[in-house]
Amino acid sequence: MKKSCKVSVHQLQVGNFVRLPVAWKDHPFLFSSFHIKQAAQIELIKNLGIEHVIVDLERSDVAPIHADAVNPIKLPPSAEINVLKNDMDQYKAEQIEVQKKLRRDIHKTEQNFTRSVAMMRSLISKLRNRPLNAVDDAKDLVHTIVEQLLNSDNLVLHLMSDAKQDESIYYHSLNVAILSMLIAKELEWDRSEIETVGLSALFHDVGKLKVPPQILKKSTPWSAPELNFIKQHPLLGIELLKLADNFPQAALAPITNHHECLDGSGYPKGLKEEALDKVSQLIAVVNEYDSLCYPSQQGKARMPYAALGHLYKQYKTKLNQEYIGKMIKMLGIYPPGSVVELSSGQYAMVMSVNLSKLLCPKILVYDALVPKDQAPIVDLEIEGISIVRCLPPAALPEKVHEYLNPRERVSYYFGGDSRK
Repeated sequence: MKKSCKVSVHQLQVGNFVRLPVAWKDHPFLFSSFHIKQAAQIELIKNLGIEHVIVDLERSDVAPIHADAVNPIKLPPSAEINVLKNDMDQYKAEQIEVQKKLRRDIHKTEQNFTRSVAMMRSLISKLRNRPLNAVDDAKDLVHTIVEQLLNSDNLVLHLMSDAKQDESIYYHSLNVAILSMLIAKELEWDRSEIETVGLSALFHDVGKLKVPPQILKKSTPWSAPELNFIKQHPLLGIELLKLADNFPQAALAPITNHHECLDGSGYPKGLKEEALDKVSQLIAVVNEYDSLCYPSQQGKARMPYAALGHLYKQYKTKLNQEYIGKMIKMLGIYPPGSVVELSSGQYAMVMSVNLSKLLCPKILVYDALVPKDQAPIVDLEIEGISIVRCLPPAALPEKVHEYLNPRERVSYYFGGDSRK
């Protein structure tokens, strides 16, 4: 059986999955590919001035009407059809404006994210020679982020652009800080605790600055001495921070302990749950999540949804289950960066999650007939489309992969949702 075929518009019936051979701007439908759900949609297609469409037979509920059984007489459009077309044109125009607004929101969030990465780069570079200044800069950055977090009740978590090569420490540290502070807010910790979380997370990996790059970037397996050296990076980080007497004492323990596990199987000291404060336990959870999504050269990257599932199943005795559960609840089933297949049969990438409406993320949808820079960003709640499954980016056809551009490095930053 053929996967798709070209048929006359007079052969269409409700249940067919069609692809329109006209530019996106020249029809009233939100997508150029869709299921026909009502007879009025067929009449609208007939009034586009086209003779044929493509029907995807695999995605159709029924086959097109046989050519011998059709009545090709074209009737003038009824008032009902004209009303429907006007309503759809208006709705499409409104959705285009909504998408423009969302793109502006993402762009604004991206600018804030880029500034924060630049501050991270600056404060890390100051740490050796001007440690007091580095800590003051970090406190300012954390204070600004906490202000935004605590003063917004309608937070949206956005997917950010890829990390630049050799800058993973800045992106990783900022990502762990952002997610850790968001979870701390969800846990209703007070402002001082959230700021401690942020400061610890920003500096949790600075000890890696003392590990030779040729070891960190080694593509072949580490030797036992190399691995032992890497496992000392939490303590090396504390040595660096001792140069700054303005670094808060409460923020030091989580830096030492961010690789410790509740069952004593972690490092560098093999501490158990009773010796680990709550900030240490929280940063350990988020650090492990981000490392699963973006590991060193020694590991295989997992998609966000797969990393959450792995944490939940494999770390029951190692990491705080309440914090893992809170992170899963906060990021949703489909965190930003997830590549998904929709109930409409289309491919998409999750761009944003409103923390108060987790089951309805905003997604960037692949449509071959829509220019990439105008790709529809769709609110699943409004469109009545559901996600069927998550996919690894490697499973995407090449042209879809190029269009959606899945991130190699999944980074998050938050902004407000002005459409409450």
